[in-house]
Amino acid sequence: MLGPADVRELAAALGVRPTKQRGQNFVIDANTVRRIVRTAGVRPDDTVVEVGPGLGSLTLALLEAAAWVTAVEIDDVLADALPATVAARLPERAGDFALVHSDAMRITELPGPPPTAMVANLPYNVAVPVLLHMLATFPTVERTLVMVQAEVADRLAAPPGSKVYGVPSVKAAWYAEVKRAGAIGRNVFWPAPNVDSGLVSLVRRAAPPQTSATKKEVFAVVDAAFAQRRKTLRAALAGWAGSAAAAETALVAAGISPQARGESLTVEEFAAIAEHAPGR
Repeated sequence: MLGPADVRELAAALGVRPTKQRGQNFVIDANTVRRIVRTAGVRPDDTVVEVGPGLGSLTLALLEAAAWVTAVEIDDVLADALPATVAARLPERAGDFALVHSDAMRITELPGPPPTAMVANLPYNVAVPVLLHMLATFPTVERTLVMVQAEVADRLAAPPGSKVYGVPSVKAAWYAEVKRAGAIGRNVFWPAPNVDSGLVSLVRRAAPPQTSATKKEVFAVVDAAFAQRRKTLRAALAGWAGSAAAAETALVAAGISPQARGESLTVEEFAAIAEHAPGR
């Protein structure tokens, strides 16, 4: 496990300075890392994918708990160094580790067995798109635990009717049952961020919502509804439907009030609207 001194020593040896551009904040507290692995429910037979491993604090803890770990790292220096850190700190498990040097938003396949779990300290500036991309690309991932900015955690786990319910909430709900799984203090990071962090648990649904519409069609309705979230759905979906009247027709056919707002709808209700898209 890497403690505060280990993390700073390793960073200094590599000439690494955490950058805001990549949202890098390295976890330096071993207890927090163990708590993340425990909360994620990582099992001895799991194949875990980790996005943004940084210097390897969480990677080492995951390797102690899982059968296999694949880490995806975009930073050149960090990607080059991580295999050596694993080999030095956990030599008996180095053969059960793979590193993918890539942008997580671009990957479509991973080495090793299909992943069953994802655990990640996601860079705050790309957390939602990376999470949604990974859920879409790797359907074998049953359980996910991500550490994100507290505000993003609230949005992801928000239920319909909540003030912070929005596009991330609905799209995450397409794939999984989502809930907050705890808070993380600022002092466990180096450098300490100026925002609080939160853990979000996502357990994949047995199947997406039953609908004849495609995910792309449903997500188009979601995007349109929240692009003008203060407006009624009749007005907000006018562009999507071609006119406010056409939007009203689709909404009525789906059993949704044209005067409702997007923040009150479940993912299943968005799917029902998509099924009644004009010209479909």
